[in-house]
Amino acid sequence: MRFKRAVPLLAALFFATVRASASLAGAVTDYRLDNGLQIVVIEDHRAPVVVQMLWYRAGAADEPPGKSGIAHFFEHLMFKATDDMEAGEFSEAVAANGGSDNAFTSQDYTAYYQRIAADRLELVMRMEADRMRDLLLTSDDIATEREVILEERAQRTDTDPGALAGEQMMATLYMNHPYRIPVIGWRHEVERLGREDALAFYRRYYAPDNAVLVVAGDVVPEEVLELARKYYGPLPPTGGLKARIRPSEPPHLAPRRLTFTDPRVSQPYIRRLYLAPERNHGAQKEAAALTYLAEILGGTGATSVLGRALQFDRQIAVYADAGYSAISLDPDTFGLIVVPVPGVSLQEAEEALDATIARFLQEGVDQDQFDRIRMQIRASEIYALDDVQGIARRYGAALTSGLTIEDVQDWPEVLQSVTPQEVVAAARRLFDANRSVTGWVMPAGEGDSAEVAR
Repeated sequence: MRFKRAVPLLAALFFATVRASASLAGAVTDYRLDNGLQIVVIEDHRAPVVVQMLWYRAGAADEPPGKSGIAHFFEHLMFKATDDMEAGEFSEAVAANGGSDNAFTSQDYTAYYQRIAADRLELVMRMEADRMRDLLLTSDDIATEREVILEERAQRTDTDPGALAGEQMMATLYMNHPYRIPVIGWRHEVERLGREDALAFYRRYYAPDNAVLVVAGDVVPEEVLELARKYYGPLPPTGGLKARIRPSEPPHLAPRRLTFTDPRVSQPYIRRLYLAPERNHGAQKEAAALTYLAEILGGTGATSVLGRALQFDRQIAVYADAGYSAISLDPDTFGLIVVPVPGVSLQEAEEALDATIARFLQEGVDQDQFDRIRMQIRASEIYALDDVQGIARRYGAALTSGLTIEDVQDWPEVLQSVTPQEVVAAARRLFDANRSVTGWVMPAGEGDSAEVAR
């Protein structure tokens, strides 16, 4: 009884910590320059450090047909020479001032960032603004970096059967939407990318009216705005940029399946992907429910629905998990994976997976598990506030994926408002076989597949 009486007290202390920790994240200020650049300043004065992140609303799903990989290709090219800097000078200057920098590309955005002492913000802002519009590209730059990217694809994809299987599954799940195309691009198209392709992409998308500048750390908003006006303000916009309307998916009328065999596969497994809704402006509840669903089904093996049923109760799997990422401009995926123990066929493992999902939909969510996950999600939101770069990334990814500052700030409370009934309802809408692809990934050759799947 003492423990039960202590629970409300512990919860009260925990939520007080939530409110106190949330205040440490500091104020968020939003500006927009005359040339269209959106500026988001996040104050965090706990350390004399600043992160500058420049996000472009241009990712792999925005590439022209036949030019797959150009968004990622251009991410590499942005470290070449400008009219004021030599190739490589940008990163060398950041490192010489004790900072770090890098970049990344997704389906929906490309982002560049520097983490550096707060009194060096002007340096990195000047250099980042310089390469937004004044990049110089030679034919040698194109040829050299194209080979780098082809080697990157060889190392990360072509030699990884799991990555190859994933490409095939995405291309099978999406019939029309460009999410079916890998971010790194198809090899045969990357091999043909040239200087004019790169310059056309650069001129269209790398402009202040297609970008979001996020500055987080030990800064004063008015001073950041003054610097941004000085360095980004004079840059001309592209003008005439239209809304990002991609090809949409037609109705999915049948389940899809594929078998991927590769002698390099060390352990056969089943992977299934469902089309899943993304977070939308002012309507984040469905995505929040799916965030819970991924934790309930996957999460920790010893406590998750799939883990308990397949790894511990029946002991037919060495691993089972579920995954969902809520941030994307268009509908994304919810994934399931089961790796059976030796001697259990993929057919048996898939039947067990289906039976477990069906039982979950019938029985619903265990309340104790739900309460525990709710607390874990709330804790993760607190811990995220300790990482100034992570905070900046949250805002940048959201703002380039159709969300607003208010949506980002509302997300923790939206998560806490989800009920077990809403999770089950979201699961029922999600688990439509016609909107799925199931993949069997096997080490055996075609002649042995029947034995593996007996």
